[in-house]
Amino acid sequence: MVKINVMKRMTVGVMFLFSIIVLSCSTDDKPTLSDDEFELVDPNPNPEPEPEPEDIPDEDTGTYTTCNSEGENATRTSNDLPDAVNVGTIDDRTCYANYKESTIDGTTWGIYNITDGSNKFETTLQPRMERSLPIANSNVGSFVKFTGDFRILEAGYTGTSSQDGSYIAQAKGKHTGGGGSADPAICLYLAKPVFGEGADAEKQVAFDIYAERILERGGSGSGREVVLLKRVNKNEITSFVLEVGFKEDPSDSSKKIHYCNAIIGGEAFNWNIPDPDRGTQSKIRYGAYRVKGGRAQIRWANTTHEKVEI
Repeated sequence: MVKINVMKRMTVGVMFLFSIIVLSCSTDDKPTLSDDEFELVDPNPNPEPEPEPEDIPDEDTGTYTTCNSEGENATRTSNDLPDAVNVGTIDDRTCYANYKESTIDGTTWGIYNITDGSNKFETTLQPRMERSLPIANSNVGSFVKFTGDFRILEAGYTGTSSQDGSYIAQAKGKHTGGGGSADPAICLYLAKPVFGEGADAEKQVAFDIYAERILERGGSGSGREVVLLKRVNKNEITSFVLEVGFKEDPSDSSKKIHYCNAIIGGEAFNWNIPDPDRGTQSKIRYGAYRVKGGRAQIRWANTTHEKVEI
C-alpha cells in the first residue's frame, strides 16, 4: 500500500510539473499586453490625400472691372491676333479684354472674356466677343457647318433665371418680309451656371446648355422658346458641331426645310426653323455673347468652317 501511494504521488507530481512547463511555453510564445499597452491599428494606414483645387491656367479668378486699358480696341475688328488659331473674323465689342490664346497640353485655345457693362460700341446691346463666318445662300443643298471644342469657365449670373447665362454660339439668317431685327438670331446656344453645394455653394461648377429658338421669323423675347439640351462640367472639353442650311422637304419636293442641327458632346439636337420659304441665308457665329451680370469666360479650340453653296 505504501509503495502504491508513493507511485501515485510521483505520478501526480510529474503531471503537475509537465502542465507548468506547457503553460510557461504557451505564455512565452504569446505574450499578453497590459491595459496600457494595447496596439492601435489604423483602419486606413495610407489615406488618400485631399483633392487639390483644379488648376485652370487660362482662367481669370481675380476681381474685374468693366473696362481695362488692355481691352481697348479702336474698332470691332482692330485687335485680333495675327494668324489666330480660331477661324472667322473677330467681332469684339467689349472693352474688358481683347482676344488672346493659351496653349494647354498641346492644344491652343482662343480666349473670349466679357463682363457686364463692358459694351464699348453699342450701349443698347449686350457685350460680346465673337467670330463671324462666311454666309451660304438659301438654295436647296446650300449649308454652312462649324466644328470645334469648347470649355466654359464662367457664365453671366444675375440671380434671376431669365437673365442668367451667356451665349457660346448662334445660328443667324436674314429673311423676307417684316418683323424683328434686320439680321436676326435664329437659334442661340445658351450656357447657364450651375452652382455647387457646401463649400462650393458660391462657385460655378457646371453649366446647363439650352437652345434659345425663334418661334417665328424675327422673333425675340416672347417670340423664342428656351429648351434644355444637356449639362457640362466646368472646364470640360466638349465637342460642338453646328450645321445650318436648306434641304428638300421629303414629304413635298416643291417645298424646302431650313434646318439647324447641332451635335454637342456627341448628342444630336436637330431642329427645323419656322417659315423656311422666308429664309434668305444661313450663317454661324461663336465666342462669348451676353452677360447681364458678372463675367463670362469661354474657350474655343480645333475650330473649322465649311461653306457649300448650290
